[in-house]
Amino acid sequence: MAVGAHPRSGRGRPAGGSEQKRAAITGAALRLFLRDGFARTSVDAIADEAGVSKRTIYNHYGDKENLFLSVVGDTYDSLITVVVGLMDKYLTDVPEDALEERIVAFAAAAGLMAARSPERSALVRLMMAEAPHFPELMAVQMRPRGITAAIADRLSRLNARGLLDVAEPEEAANHLFALTMGQMNNRSLFGAVPLTEAEVRRMATSGARAFLRAYRRG
Repeated sequence: MAVGAHPRSGRGRPAGGSEQKRAAITGAALRLFLRDGFARTSVDAIADEAGVSKRTIYNHYGDKENLFLSVVGDTYDSLITVVVGLMDKYLTDVPEDALEERIVAFAAAAGLMAARSPERSALVRLMMAEAPHFPELMAVQMRPRGITAAIADRLSRLNARGLLDVAEPEEAANHLFALTMGQMNNRSLFGAVPLTEAEVRRMATSGARAFLRAYRRG
């Protein structure tokens, strides 16, 4: 089932018990928060969209603020999981003669995932817009299994094998992200301007090559 989808039955009420209702609430809340933002999304609207009562929402989440932070955090975690899966595919057991090829492939795959995911782009813009009102969102972005930390872990392994010269893995991870995904975010205005597959691959290639000029051993 896609993120944001929810099971419904009968006259619009979610099927099943507590977990199904929670899934219906979070799916509805995500859709409305991404579309309308935090302030313009009411608990009444979420309840109507989810097919539950307002009391059910309050029983599960306490208030709208907690629901917002929970939905954003869970959605961000799901995106991290996808990117970590791409790292597992492209940045694990990298052959010595395929280092550039693999880093380019990872950056391109991550960039294409982002470009084809309106939800991801909307989530990033939502977090940027609401950050002044929700300092807690910084904790979401700085979670230990965040994207930068996961990249740093893979770069450390490549350093240990002698393929890269990485003294500060977190810094190197930030450089790789900035040169590839950061370049794509800037070019697309965080998803507001569509990117073609050719553009994504071009930026992935140029960014990866710039990174390797700085960090490739020898």
